[in-house]
Amino acid sequence: MYIPEQMGRENGRDYALRVIKENIIRLELEPGSSISDREVAASLSLSRTPVREALLELAKAKAVDIYPQRGSTVSLIDYDLVEEACFVRSVLETAVVEVVCGKATEASLEELEGNVKLQWFYLKERVTEKLLELDDEFHRLMFKTAGKMQAYQMMKGMMIHFDRVRNMALGTIKDRSLVEDHEKILEAVRGRDPMVARTLMERHLKRYQVDEEEIRRRYPGYFKSAAK
Repeated sequence: MYIPEQMGRENGRDYALRVIKENIIRLELEPGSSISDREVAASLSLSRTPVREALLELAKAKAVDIYPQRGSTVSLIDYDLVEEACFVRSVLETAVVEVVCGKATEASLEELEGNVKLQWFYLKERVTEKLLELDDEFHRLMFKTAGKMQAYQMMKGMMIHFDRVRNMALGTIKDRSLVEDHEKILEAVRGRDPMVARTLMERHLKRYQVDEEEIRRRYPGYFKSAAK
């Protein structure tokens, strides 16, 4: 299991939640696999209580299934939830980028520009994992600049379903195109052009779409059966 360091102000529950969630997204905890609160607690040097609280939170997001007296398992991927997460993201992010065009300060623009420069660096170095982190951070900065962090947290709670699929689809999504999109969106924001920024964001988000049939074929045991 991937175990990052606990952050300074992070309490036990939030730390356990972040670690379990990241391992689910990374597929270190595979869909359908069991999760032992005892083992996770020992790995993180925590008591079992914050780990159980984290699992309950993930169960609310339908990322974990909890069975009384039997333990917990990582939920199989429900493609309806994947598509719903993508829908919510599209609605929110296209609206947010318009707000950013009117609210961005020079400091926030510099922060976004620094992020894009790092994306180009890690693209050149072919460090895919870091590139994905910066991709996520670019979008978080958009919500931060717009002053819509509660909306961002709501969206992130749903994105675990899509992020697992995105992780499976690495190689089908063109990293260079994503970075170029971010650069163009930033240019539109700097130019205070909300219509262009929205159009660019809509096009950008469509690049994350993956071939459901191909993903199901490659990972047949990871998905709930398609509804008939």
